[in-house]
Amino acid sequence: MSVLYAVSDLHLGSRENRELFARIPAHPADWVIVAGDVGETTSHLELACRVLCERFRRVIWVPGNHELWCLPGQPGGVGEARYSLLVELCRRYGVITPEDPFPLWEGEGGPALIAPMFLLYDYSFRPPEVTREGAVAWATESGVLAVDEELLRSDPHASIAAWCEARVAITERRLAEAAARHPLVLVNHFPLRADLVHIPAIPRFSIWCGTTRTNDWHTRFRARVVVYGHLHVRRTAWRDGVRFEEVSFGGAEYWQGSPSPDGYLREILPGPSRSGTG
Repeated sequence: MSVLYAVSDLHLGSRENRELFARIPAHPADWVIVAGDVGETTSHLELACRVLCERFRRVIWVPGNHELWCLPGQPGGVGEARYSLLVELCRRYGVITPEDPFPLWEGEGGPALIAPMFLLYDYSFRPPEVTREGAVAWATESGVLAVDEELLRSDPHASIAAWCEARVAITERRLAEAAARHPLVLVNHFPLRADLVHIPAIPRFSIWCGTTRTNDWHTRFRARVVVYGHLHVRRTAWRDGVRFEEVSFGGAEYWQGSPSPDGYLREILPGPSRSGTG
């Protein structure tokens, strides 16, 4: 039986993460989704592509914020240019990106189209009394400031929020067409709903975690499962009978005991048969 797995937030800039990642065993019949934050450099992404393509039948990738950071010595420019470089790197290995046709999963739990997305955030995961213009100041009042504010560039878009708006518009059109044919597995680095952001230690970090524009996409676009990362809080949640999987690999500080690398691959399909409305 073939299995569709997912993992995110590999953060291969960390030696501990690279060592654990290197021990992922071969799954020659299975597919794997990589839901962003592979690392900060093109060499981190290339390492992930090379290893995973050797060990899995098919690999699907979406970018996180870390891949898009503007760091000294990194090729490809910033913003859209940086993203395009990463897409081309993945394509050289045969990895499916958000710019490619959605692959059809026909194994158990299917058929379903796997829909990798690149959506970013727009500071809308905030309390109603906080304006978008005041969102970053509101977060920094609690001592929280995302590194993105320094390292994530949006060129040629005026802002990250503007880039997010453009990506949402592009993606909505593709999902509407795809959902008319098959149920979908939605894949994004950032969670699609604000009520999935549960990070008690830094609750105001929520503004860098997604957009309310996608709040109903799991029902609107016939999602069978929604896959995301970013939060480093692995969990399964249910909304309107749809399963949401946070699949972060994270860092050593998040691991429990001596982890098995295979244990950090989350089964997406066929997955559990139960459903819920929570």
